[in-house]
Amino acid sequence: MDSNTTSDKIRVLYVDDEEHNLISFKASFRRIFKVFIALSAEEGREILEKEDIQVIITDQRMPEETGVDFLVSILDKHPEPIRMLLTGYSDIEAVVDAINKGQVYKYITKPWNEHELRINVENAFEVYSLRKENQILMEKLKKANQQLEFLLRQKLLD
Repeated sequence: MDSNTTSDKIRVLYVDDEEHNLISFKASFRRIFKVFIALSAEEGREILEKEDIQVIITDQRMPEETGVDFLVSILDKHPEPIRMLLTGYSDIEAVVDAINKGQVYKYITKPWNEHELRINVENAFEVYSLRKENQILMEKLKKANQQLEFLLRQKLLD
């Protein structure tokens, strides 16, 4: 996905309490992705209310709220974005929580490898796209089934 038009870019939200990480992420990926950054979980929620985000990356260890807690808190309102957890610590409990509670697609360690992170975001977007396509197909199938049921009822009444 090397398109230069903003509308074609993958829309990524990165939440981290360390400003230099946010700046580094944006500098590294702004040409490839449409990058949104937030210094806190609260800022992340504000962005999610305004923007159509496809991939969320969050740091696990933040002072106000952990990354997993943030991801759990947005599940009801924003179930579609694919979630990734980034941390400098190898905290196995955080990994398990992330997968089980926060529905995390990928766990990435800091410092990140730029190439690997790009591939992980692109793969996450692929999952996002397939899920969206599946939703559309399921809606079409439901509609077709309703139409068939209606026609069947009409046939039975004749």
